[in-house]
Amino acid sequence: MNKVFPDARAALHDVFDGATILAGGFGLSGNPENCIRELARRDTKQLTIVSNNCGTTDKGLGVLLANGQVKKMVSSYVGENKVFEKLFLSGQLEVELCPQGTLAERLRAGGAGIEGFYTPTGFGTKVADGKETRLIGGKHCVLEHAIRGDFAIVKAWKGDRWGNLVFRKTSRNFNPLCASAGKVTIVEVEELVEVGALDPDHVHLPSIYVHRIFVGTDYEKPIEQRTTRPRTGGQS
Repeated sequence: MNKVFPDARAALHDVFDGATILAGGFGLSGNPENCIRELARRDTKQLTIVSNNCGTTDKGLGVLLANGQVKKMVSSYVGENKVFEKLFLSGQLEVELCPQGTLAERLRAGGAGIEGFYTPTGFGTKVADGKETRLIGGKHCVLEHAIRGDFAIVKAWKGDRWGNLVFRKTSRNFNPLCASAGKVTIVEVEELVEVGALDPDHVHLPSIYVHRIFVGTDYEKPIEQRTTRPRTGGQS
């Protein structure tokens, strides 16, 4: 059961034009940077990308947008990206906005084999347009469908050769959900260890969801917005 690939180029060798890709990350935290760079190098076109957001103008998934590789984005947050704004307003990018919790649950449902669920979130708004609604427990609810992808690209902190994964802090938000809902889940890790080296109680995602794994390199780990408090006197 050897899931280890030498690099991103080998692990993403069969990503095709028109694929649906689930991309982990939250803001610029936990982005699968090596996978994104490889997709840009391959110049794969007409992609549908499902991700909490689309990076910034020149970082994260924003690189693929700027290259004209993305046909559709399914996201909950689309700020911080001027290219996204330009493409959307000009009709060159299809966008499906999805409330953040609903997006997370749609991905979780995809990985769990659940085809749909009802939620009160979005009822009475454009989010509910064209969707089935039902009164449940005294609340008006909207039917949302599971999300699955042809590929999932995921960043983990540490993993073993079978694909058991450990995430760090904010990167744990969407990466495990995307990993569980991909037909082919490709994981890049900062550290690859032997099977048995990870404490089972510390594993956040079991290997059953992972198909390919490789060690990433040259992580930039950019910060989306850096905010500091003004200095108010005293010693520097």
